[in-house]
Amino acid sequence: MKSPRRTTLCFMIIVIYSSQATLNLNLESIVHPSILRGHEPAGEEPPRHKRAVASSSPAVDEHTVDIEISFENASFLEPIKAHLNSLSFPIQVNSTDQVINILSIEVTTVCRPAGNEIWCSCETGYRWPQESCLPHLTCQDHGGSPAGNHCSCLKGLPPKGPFCQLRGDVTLRMSVRLNVGFQEDLRNSSSALYRSYKTDLEMAFWKGYRILPGFKMVTVTGFRPGSVVVTYEVTTTTSSPELMRKANEQVLQNLNQTYKMDYNSFQAVTSNETKFSVIPEIIFEGDTVSLVCENEVPSSNVSWYHVERRSDVQNSSRFWIYTSVLNNMTSLSRFTIYNITQGDAGEYICKLTLDIFEYEARKKINVTPIRISANEEMQVMCNSPVSLNCCSDIHVNWSKIEWKQEGKISIPGNSETDTDPRCSKYTLHANEVQCLSGSAGTPVVYTCEFTSAHGARGSKNIQVTFTSVANLIITPDPISVSEGQSLSIKCTSDVNSYDEVYWNTSAGIKIHKRFYTTRRCPNGTESVLTVKTATREWNGTYYCIFRYKNSYRVATKDVTVHPLPLESNIMVDPLEAVVPLRGSRHLKCCIEDDEDYKVTFQMDSWFFPAAKEVNGKQVCYKYDFTANSVFQCPKHVDVFCHFTNAVNNSVRSTSMKLNLVPEMTIMCQDPVIGVGEPGRVIQKLCQFSDIPSSPGGPAGGIITYECVGSQWKVKRNNCISAPINSLLQLAKALIKSPTQDKKLATYLKDLSISTGKVENEVSSFPGSLGAIINILDLLSTVPTQVNSEMMTHVLSTVNVILDKPILSTWKVLQQQQTNQSSQLLDSVERFSRALQSEDGTSLCISQTNVQMKGMVIRSGHPKSYKQSFVFADSDLWGNVAIDNFQLENLQTDSSIVTVAFPTLKTIIAQEVQGENFTNSLVMTTTVTHNITMPFSISMTFKNNNPLGGLPQCVFWNFNLANHTGGWDNSGCYVKEVNEDSVSCSCDHLTSFSILMSPDSPDPGSLLKILLDIISYIGLCFSILSLAACLVVEAVVWKSVTKNRTSYMRHTCIVNIAASLLVADIWFIVAAAIDDHHYILNETACVATTFFIHFFYLSVFFWMLTLGLMLFYRLVFILHDTSRSTQKAIAFSLGYGCPLVISVITVGATQPQEVYTRKNACWLNWEDTKALLAFIIPALIIVVVNVTITVVVITKILRPSIGDKPSKQEKSSLFQISKSIGVLTPLLGLTWGFGLATVFPGSNAVFHIVFTLLNAFQGLFILLFGCLWDQKVQEALLNKFSLSRWSSQLSKSTSLGSSTPVFSMSSPISRRFNNLFGKTGTYDVSTPETTSSSVENTSSAYSLLN
Repeated sequence: MKSPRRTTLCFMIIVIYSSQATLNLNLESIVHPSILRGHEPAGEEPPRHKRAVASSSPAVDEHTVDIEISFENASFLEPIKAHLNSLSFPIQVNSTDQVINILSIEVTTVCRPAGNEIWCSCETGYRWPQESCLPHLTCQDHGGSPAGNHCSCLKGLPPKGPFCQLRGDVTLRMSVRLNVGFQEDLRNSSSALYRSYKTDLEMAFWKGYRILPGFKMVTVTGFRPGSVVVTYEVTTTTSSPELMRKANEQVLQNLNQTYKMDYNSFQAVTSNETKFSVIPEIIFEGDTVSLVCENEVPSSNVSWYHVERRSDVQNSSRFWIYTSVLNNMTSLSRFTIYNITQGDAGEYICKLTLDIFEYEARKKINVTPIRISANEEMQVMCNSPVSLNCCSDIHVNWSKIEWKQEGKISIPGNSETDTDPRCSKYTLHANEVQCLSGSAGTPVVYTCEFTSAHGARGSKNIQVTFTSVANLIITPDPISVSEGQSLSIKCTSDVNSYDEVYWNTSAGIKIHKRFYTTRRCPNGTESVLTVKTATREWNGTYYCIFRYKNSYRVATKDVTVHPLPLESNIMVDPLEAVVPLRGSRHLKCCIEDDEDYKVTFQMDSWFFPAAKEVNGKQVCYKYDFTANSVFQCPKHVDVFCHFTNAVNNSVRSTSMKLNLVPEMTIMCQDPVIGVGEPGRVIQKLCQFSDIPSSPGGPAGGIITYECVGSQWKVKRNNCISAPINSLLQLAKALIKSPTQDKKLATYLKDLSISTGKVENEVSSFPGSLGAIINILDLLSTVPTQVNSEMMTHVLSTVNVILDKPILSTWKVLQQQQTNQSSQLLDSVERFSRALQSEDGTSLCISQTNVQMKGMVIRSGHPKSYKQSFVFADSDLWGNVAIDNFQLENLQTDSSIVTVAFPTLKTIIAQEVQGENFTNSLVMTTTVTHNITMPFSISMTFKNNNPLGGLPQCVFWNFNLANHTGGWDNSGCYVKEVNEDSVSCSCDHLTSFSILMSPDSPDPGSLLKILLDIISYIGLCFSILSLAACLVVEAVVWKSVTKNRTSYMRHTCIVNIAASLLVADIWFIVAAAIDDHHYILNETACVATTFFIHFFYLSVFFWMLTLGLMLFYRLVFILHDTSRSTQKAIAFSLGYGCPLVISVITVGATQPQEVYTRKNACWLNWEDTKALLAFIIPALIIVVVNVTITVVVITKILRPSIGDKPSKQEKSSLFQISKSIGVLTPLLGLTWGFGLATVFPGSNAVFHIVFTLLNAFQGLFILLFGCLWDQKVQEALLNKFSLSRWSSQLSKSTSLGSSTPVFSMSSPISRRFNNLFGKTGTYDVSTPETTSSSVENTSSAYSLLN
């Protein structure tokens, strides 16, 4: 039997309100058959398909039927909806040959009257297809919800359909809770429990959700704890909450009750039902941005969430959220961000909640800063148009581009549209009125501002500096000078803004800055080119160039230098000669220049013409001098030759000294040298002497002859070989050249080659050796950097002149009392300081007699500086080391260069007489930049005299011996002595006893350490004691100054203590400068030395004042002086005399910079003996005070007739004497020992005693000058003692206080009362004052180290 055919129908009802009273159901024309694709749970067919296969039934036909219902009363709609919602699906309809199942009936379209129109809208989950929206007028045209690709409301029903259709597929992310215990197997998708739960739940979900319109599939995605929370996804079209609730009920009915599903726990989230739009698409920082969330779900429950900030968005000053429901069908939420920033970028979530549904949409927005490209700085020449350009980095249509300006001057321009929409152009044209010369260089800031359509603004500043056309005025007068004269060219500009002012030659070579100066003036700029000695090389055109940014202004000046010999280039013969009376002498002046000069010879006021003679390149002018009877003998005549050029400028040669003598005295005669009497010494230019001339030009230098018997003998030969003489002349010309720095490299190369070729001549002519040294000295003054190639040529030359065969020539040269070895060393050091490495960080040049090694300091990794030098031929070696922490203080790219000489020590030793030198290396280390931080260098030398005396580390001091140089050991000491080596360290430290001694104990020695310990401890005691003394005097002042004498005595004590305290403090300042290894600041050192000198002298002069006061009161008994007069005398003596001595000392020595020692802040000894300005006054005062003490004691012990001094009188008088007698010897002994240390090699005992006595100066003053005074003791006890102590004291002193110490009738008592007051109640029992030693050192002393 054939089974009946099954058909499934889905009824879609279209409801129309009309005037008909009956229900019209027409099915024929509106049935749209469709084969619905079956959707089933994953991995499992739908149940009905299973049945169909089992019964071999045909495929199921599924149809959707649109039914149009029209009725007049709108109230019929809701009952119909309620009835349809109450139906249970599926509904089976039996037929003869088919089985029909009705799965669902949904209202899709509702048409309502709206005035004269009919508005047809779609129910939830449905929408009009696009083909219906396009040809019909939509309701939105009259203010509905925003239109999209589809519409939800039409004016009138489409006559041929279709009607509202299901929306597109959406995926509902859903969850439901099972009230059962969670098992861990539910986390494992492979477990049997997981598969069982998944199968059962998907079957129930399928049966429940298939009633949803457009249902396609359902899938369980997982389980999580919380009882058991099932997460699953349903793919369908949008469903109403009512239909979803009905579907959930179906799920509950179809699921086994053992799962205990909680109906109220259903939740659904959909993500593709919401239309999320962002305006604008490209967001710039500062824009106003709108994020719009549109959903056809009529709910205003919308929230916004910022994912990056992890917070809900709330309304604020910059954020505004507005949500509305349009036509009761569409939800519209607008989130507006004002002035958006980079922090607002990120992902935003728009979430609409309705019943169990959550409609979620996400959108990530990027905020782009407005980047504008433009030249940030421009220079604009006035009267020259220029365009400023700004371009944005992003192609976008800008709403507006504006230009603004700000500055002291106003120069507007015109904005122009650029062909590139990203760019804007602004054209400027400043005229002379707008851009005055006074305002040249004034910057004006132009701002281009780009504004987007949504309010974002981006700007770029362009600083435009307007430059007036500089009007250059150069020296108007024609410049015409002769060689040897000076010239000056002044170039002025009316603009004082410039980046560079420089001068060029006509060949385009920049002139070195040493030749010109530039300065700004209130109304412009002035540059002056000055040449002190013009040569023919300065002949030509010179360009004064002002550069400002890329603008150049040039002024030219022609300079004419007329030929004229320089005085130094005129060679005269003779330099000195003897002419017998009535005899004659040939005179000549020669030059290396065949120009047309007028030459005359001058003798006194007479002028004589000269005869010209040309001999090759040399041109000589001659004159025959005849001594006639007019002259008297002896007579000295100076003869000059004058060269006058075409412009009537002239130059005079050096004098030719003629000595007229009687003819009978002449003994020596020579046709070349001339005549002379015995003992006569004359000088002659070597080229005019009898020395054989060498090829390559005339020889240079001077030879000295002496008439011995009847023969001329060579006394001194300073001749220079012709090749060396030519180089010397070129060197002299080079340093006058405008392009000397450019020529230096070539000249050094020529010098090196020539010196190597004439080594034999250098060994024969001491003058040639001296000339080479002079050449190096001249060239080292050229202000330019030296590269390694140039330095190689320098050291190659030095290597030749320091070779061992030439050492004998050095000896001859130095017998002439020259300092050329020091000059050579100084020249090499200057070249070393100018050395710059082109590429690498290491420098190394090695020759037989000189080696150079160095290093360039690079940033980031300063390694320690260690260099070793080995000279196998000389059997000498040495090392130099500088720690890396000291290198860190040097400037980046500084060069440290060490040059070692094996033979220079021998040469220099010949110059220093009376010194015993061992054979060792001479190593000089230089740094290209000045050192501003502490610096120390260690060196190791080979010990070539292990069995000899103690070695001493020294350095060459160019300032000694009137700047001729000498060895100096200041700041250098021996660290270690081994059998084969001596280690030295130089840090320019000094020690305590440097104060009195030019020599000081070696740092690190036992004596030095002992002096340091004594100094530190003593200084602490001294300062504390002096402070205590001043405090005690302040406390007891009123009690102990009741009469004039005691007032003056304590005034002296207070000033002695105060002066010594201040002096010690200043000495600490001096110690800090030295002890912390700082390079001595000359100004600070001079000031410190001055105050130390002044205050220590004040200590002595106040001590003298105290002694004189005692002498005055004892001797001049009847004379009485007022207190004010005594004070005036005391302060004048105590501070006036020291001030005068200190000022005179600094004024007499500081102008020559010999006031202080070179390595310590104290009075100089070696050069000026300025230390005597302290020692002499101090020792004189000690002698005076000792004398006063002797007089006082004698006076007391030998009283006047009738005087009978009692025992108490003698005791008191001895107390007074003891005060002076104790303090004065202390001071005297101290400085006596100090004087002993002045002499080199003094015994260490003097240093120790000197340090010990002076370190405790303050303590002596406190004990003997203050606390020993019984009145001071009584005053202190009265103020601070307990009452019982006071009563005991009063008992013990009642006799002295109630009875005069001396009877007024006694002569001695009268004398004593005269001295210490008018009553006998004041018991003077105190040592007078501690005059402190000026021992300035004490602690500074070792602190100086």
